[in-house]
Amino acid sequence: MTRAASSLSGDEVAALMDELSDISFDQEGVEPPKVRQVRDVEPYALGQRKDRPVAHLAHLERMNERIARRLRDVIEPIAQTRSKVDPIPLETRRFDEWQRNQADHMSLSLFRVRPVKGMMMVAVEPSFVTNMVDAFYGGTGNGLTTKGGEFTPSEQRLQRRLTDAIVEVLTRVWSDTFPLQFDFSTHETNAAFANMVRADEPVVVQSFTIKPGMSRSTRVEILYPLSLLQPIEDQIAARTQAGADGDDPEWKGKLLTALDAVALPVRSVLARPEMSVAQLLALKPGDVIPVNLSQTVPLLVGNRRFAEGTIGEQDGRAALMIESLNKEVLK
Repeated sequence: MTRAASSLSGDEVAALMDELSDISFDQEGVEPPKVRQVRDVEPYALGQRKDRPVAHLAHLERMNERIARRLRDVIEPIAQTRSKVDPIPLETRRFDEWQRNQADHMSLSLFRVRPVKGMMMVAVEPSFVTNMVDAFYGGTGNGLTTKGGEFTPSEQRLQRRLTDAIVEVLTRVWSDTFPLQFDFSTHETNAAFANMVRADEPVVVQSFTIKPGMSRSTRVEILYPLSLLQPIEDQIAARTQAGADGDDPEWKGKLLTALDAVALPVRSVLARPEMSVAQLLALKPGDVIPVNLSQTVPLLVGNRRFAEGTIGEQDGRAALMIESLNKEVLK
């Protein structure tokens, strides 16, 4: 292709420029870029929020198995049959959410917790109370349902007995690490009136499934405010890291016994004569080295002067009689 063939003529260039001048860019038709709406930023103070995960309640989680074993010992005499009690992993929920999931008729016993400030609640299904009453008086304890509304006098007595036994178990288990006292406050049958904490506060639910003999399984729940448990868990963790309560008499006794059996090198120096190198090199068997004995000689422990004494004889053997002691050198 020649240069002339590849070039546009003047008329063609003019026509092309006219077409370009007719093109307009509609700015209004261009859709503006979308801006992502940012949610409201909520301040977060590390370590101060009430919704910390249950992993921080390791001590309470470890208590579950011990509580389950003791609850079995409490329930079997009432149910008059072997019972199975299994712990359920801890749950942290808002209190109002827990309330909404409860039946209209429940056995809810509230206790004040000392020496910390807060409440604890024991929640028992009414059908479990009804069946335990039936079993206690010789029935099968299986399949009965409560009529709702109010407990009968027999059910009230057994409910109090069962709740007191559960609280006694909790007191004994807590006493091993952080002694707590549970003082009865009130009893409710409707979760809406169980004013344990504010509705929006988180609570820790410690649950156990109970299956007496062939009866259907039921659930007993123990509720603590999360704000009550967190300081306790922190103190227990701090004590564990610091070596529990500090003093261990048994360990100290073993250490002292071991120290008493330690063998130390003990020696005494009778004299320190001085000789020149020439005199030492000239020594031969039979030579006599004159020495001057002092009135007292030292008793050395390692390189320290522990006592002063005089040389004598006892039972046909040379001996050292202690005249004075200096025990401070061993401290």
